[in-house]
Amino acid sequence: MRTPRHDGAAPTPADPDARWLAAVMHVTFLVLLASSMARYVHRHEDEARAPWVIALAVVLAVLYAAGPLRERAHRAPPRLLWLGGVVAVWSVLVALAPSFSWVAVPLFYVALRRLPPVAAYVLVGVLTVFVIVAQLQLAHRFDLDLVVGPAVVASFATAIFAHMQRQAARQRTLIDDLVRTRRELAATERREGTLAERQRLAMEIHDTLAQGLSSQQMLLQAADRVWESDPVKARAHVRTAESVAEHNLTEARRFVHDLAPADLARGGSLEEALRALAARESGDRLTVRAHIDGGARTSPLPDRVQSALLRIAQGALANVREHSGAAGAALTLTLLDDQAVLDVADDGHGFDPAALPDTPTGTRGHGLPAIRARVRQLGGTLTVESTPGEGTVLSAAIPLSGEGPRERPEPLP
Repeated sequence: MRTPRHDGAAPTPADPDARWLAAVMHVTFLVLLASSMARYVHRHEDEARAPWVIALAVVLAVLYAAGPLRERAHRAPPRLLWLGGVVAVWSVLVALAPSFSWVAVPLFYVALRRLPPVAAYVLVGVLTVFVIVAQLQLAHRFDLDLVVGPAVVASFATAIFAHMQRQAARQRTLIDDLVRTRRELAATERREGTLAERQRLAMEIHDTLAQGLSSQQMLLQAADRVWESDPVKARAHVRTAESVAEHNLTEARRFVHDLAPADLARGGSLEEALRALAARESGDRLTVRAHIDGGARTSPLPDRVQSALLRIAQGALANVREHSGAAGAALTLTLLDDQAVLDVADDGHGFDPAALPDTPTGTRGHGLPAIRARVRQLGGTLTVESTPGEGTVLSAAIPLSGEGPRERPEPLP
């Protein structure tokens, strides 16, 4: 709940609790004023000052109502001028007819609501003195209850209102902190999203464009070596390089539109895409075979799982071609009811998996860390088995039965 502020500003129209409390106080003021006037007319109808008292009561009612009505019309009068007029008319009215003194109770709220704390407390004290004097005049004798009662009521009302103000201030501070925290969290999420997108693009470029450019380079170098001795073979290398370049162009266009991998975007299945990948990667120095074991699975894999498995295969074969020195490699996709397993094996010189970093370093080394990140994002597991001189087997298992625990991608340097 948003309560009135210490600066004397009225609550905003959007605050239903403050509007409700203000409405109750306005009605209380008018009811007390009407009952006091009815009591005065009933007891002092024949007095000469009765018309003046009735006129002042009507003026006070009109003047008091003018403030809330003009506020609702967004034409609020100056607060101090309006409140000063209300208090002045009420004071004259109480001097003429002490029975109007209890109208001061809702005026306490008006003062506390519209004035700074110190000024409000002073005005409440002045109004309380008027009430005490008026009650003693009505009693025609000194009565301690008539002194203590109004003072206690005024003190209690002021304490309650001050407590509400402190609670409102603490609540506003808490809301401001929550808003600031939400903004900081949104900014952090935007930064993390930017870093994750940078990592995704780095992995995509490594697994597609960089791999294709490397293949083109090797094919053109092979064509250059045999250009004079075997022109037919050289032209075959050039045609293969042209095919790889065309595929890379498709991948580059896909980056712009953020679509699925080109092999899958053309409507092909993951099995067809893996076989096409194996055919593209096969050449003079490396022969790649693809084997698909679909088992009894009939439903297609989710699109993002297919995309991730194809990217993993591309990255793994890029590592085989560039680093293993292998003459042969095998892609094996095994589809089970609860998971898909992709194995990439080669007969290269192998390495020590424990010596590899978990994150990319330098200008190279995005292959395995990128594959590991893809697998983790899908809640899967990655196993790399290799021994120097005995080749390497990379196995990526992706769960299909439900969402596995995902890890937030670590930003690339």
